[in-house]
Amino acid sequence: MNIRKAVIEDAYSIAAVQVNSWRTTYRGIVSDAYLSNMSIESREQVWRGAISPEANTDLRFIYVAEDDGGEVVGFAMGGPNRSKEFEYEGELYAIYLLEHVQGQGIGANLVNQIVHDFIEHGIHSMLVWVLRGNKALGFYERMGGQMIGSKTISIGEEEHEELALGWKELRNN
Repeated sequence: MNIRKAVIEDAYSIAAVQVNSWRTTYRGIVSDAYLSNMSIESREQVWRGAISPEANTDLRFIYVAEDDGGEVVGFAMGGPNRSKEFEYEGELYAIYLLEHVQGQGIGANLVNQIVHDFIEHGIHSMLVWVLRGNKALGFYERMGGQMIGSKTISIGEEEHEELALGWKELRNN
C-alpha cells in the first residue's frame, strides 16, 4: 500500500472511490435514487477543482491510497475547520475507501497523514462529521474521536443527522 499526495490526474480515481464508497456505505441510509444518480464524471470535475493548484492551499491536504498495483483504493482530505459551532482548528473533510480494502489499516494511515500535516502547520485539534448510521463511526471512536454534537443536513430530498466527533489534542502516531 502506498499513500501519497493527490495530483490532478487522480481526480477520476478519487471520484470513482467516492461514488462507489457512497453506494456501499450509505445503502439503506441514503435513498437508492440519490445513490444511483451519483455520477463519477460530475464528481471528477469537483475533485479536479479541489486538487488544482489554484484551489489548493498550504492548509488543505488531499492524499490517496494506492494498492500494490497502483490503483487508487481510498483517499482523505483535510483542512481548516469549516463549522463555526465547534472551536476545532482542523477538519477531516472526507475519507473514503473501497469496500474490499476496509478494515486493513488504510483509513488509519490516511487519517494519520492528515494529522501529521495538521501538526506540522500548527493545527492541533480536529473534527469530522459522520452521517448517523455510518458503520465507520466506530473507526473514528477507535482513532480517539469524541462525540461533540450533531446537526441536520439534507441529502437529496431527505434530511439526515450528521454527528460531529472531535480530537482536542492531535498527536502524531
